Amino acid sequence: MNVSAQLAGRAAVVTGGGRGVGAEVARLLAAAGATVLVAARTTAEVERVATDLRATGADVRATTCDVSDPRSIERLTAHARETFGRVDILVNNAGVATAAPLSRTTLDEWNRLFAINATSAFLCTQAFLPAMVERGWGRVVNVASTAALTGYRYIAAYAASKHALVGLTRSVASEAAGHGVTVNAVCPSYLATRMTEETLERVTAKTGRSRAEALEVITGQNPQNRLIEPHEVAAAVVYLCSDAAAGINGAALVIDGGELRR
Repeated sequence: MNVSAQLAGRAAVVTGGGRGVGAEVARLLAAAGATVLVAARTTAEVERVATDLRATGADVRATTCDVSDPRSIERLTAHARETFGRVDILVNNAGVATAAPLSRTTLDEWNRLFAINATSAFLCTQAFLPAMVERGWGRVVNVASTAALTGYRYIAAYAASKHALVGLTRSVASEAAGHGVTVNAVCPSYLATRMTEETLERVTAKTGRSRAEALEVITGQNPQNRLIEPHEVAAAVVYLCSDAAAGINGAALVIDGGELRR
């Protein structure tokens, strides 16, 4: 298969596309021939991603969207339809993480994580899936986490929201089955992204450990003793969007160097 053309003629929307995994997903989707609309809360970041990719000859547009706000998601879906006419691929990548003992996790924080990590994917999928089913082709990929498949201390709200995302994935996959549409999730462990850097900063501030010591604790959970790179997750997302992955539906693809299999 010609990788550069495997998604030619397809239109994709990527949320949380201003940096990290989302930016890499946009890059690889465009490299595979898709036209891409990247959305993120920070206008400067998402515009920079689109500008950089257009400089390579890719057809990439940018728009601002706060996925914690249902009205902002409505504007995103309307803009995507106006821009492309249809959306074939939806990558629900937007997400946020915080850490706190259960006793210090507020209801506001719980609701915020669910709004961004789970409800946004529900609303975006609800908006775009029916037309995919009607056309007989579509791909939805949700970026979850290994925390969606197990539990870790001090991240009850985050883990619960990502468990909800995987549950959404599996249920919607069953609804879409038989209509040429697949719905899958990818579940990476700690990534080499700003989110992990923020985690390291919190650990060093609370424990007095150096960054190197905190990083060693995190990478020590991965049998490969490293962070997962954004491009590894993006490559898995693009594969799940391809015709070659038509038989994969309702999966939660783990990318963790073998951590969960220990």
